[in-house]
Amino acid sequence: MTEHNRKEPFEGHKRLEKNVTLLAAATFVTVAIGGVVEIAPLFWIDNTIEKVEGMRPYTPLEQAGRDIYIREGCYVCHSQMIRPFRDEVERYGHYSLAAESMYDHPFQWGSKRTGPDLARVGGRYSDAWHVQHLKAPRSVVPQSIMPNYSFLAETDLKVPDPSATLTALKRVGVPYSDIDIQMAPKDLMAQADPEADAGDLAARYPKAQIRDYDGDPSRVTEMDALVAYLQMLGTLVDVNSAAAQEALAEEKGR
Repeated sequence: MTEHNRKEPFEGHKRLEKNVTLLAAATFVTVAIGGVVEIAPLFWIDNTIEKVEGMRPYTPLEQAGRDIYIREGCYVCHSQMIRPFRDEVERYGHYSLAAESMYDHPFQWGSKRTGPDLARVGGRYSDAWHVQHLKAPRSVVPQSIMPNYSFLAETDLKVPDPSATLTALKRVGVPYSDIDIQMAPKDLMAQADPEADAGDLAARYPKAQIRDYDGDPSRVTEMDALVAYLQMLGTLVDVNSAAAQEALAEEKGR
């Protein structure tokens, strides 16, 4: 093979690199083809997430707690995504399933862990522990650098229009019923007040935990809402059963 023949296959590539317009056009075509291959199949399937038993929308109180969680920037230091690696599973619990965040707008997967992952923190500690930890983090975790959130226990929970919040979420695909939306203001307060008539709250929201969370049953505070949200995380789905269903669905899809 001559020197000329060895160089010839690269001439077209050199011409592409030297011509900015041609390079931009070729890049666009390549990205467009890749995009079509990745995105087009989604239009022919009903759902990209396998539903699992037990998953439900947040109660109004849990949703209020989640909004406080986001407002205070908790997501900056805590992730809610356990990856399928041995060290993470042994420390935090079963790896996260896609369905567990299907009603999150926005999701709280996070990208940094200054503190531990919270995907399965629900039920791991008592309400009193969470309240104390939020009020004075270093009193229960000496090495913590988390700020104090004692003001949450002193701030009455005020959600301007719980029904409007649920309506907005319903419009983006969260399956709240008309009754859920209508009862939202009452449900919001009843879940944190053991003396209130919760009606069919527990039936409409399976595994909803109805009790006083902050240790002060005389009022419903932002602390009640945030602790209710934290105590729910990772408790809705039987992950072992769900993981088996997910594996079976993947096997059938091959």
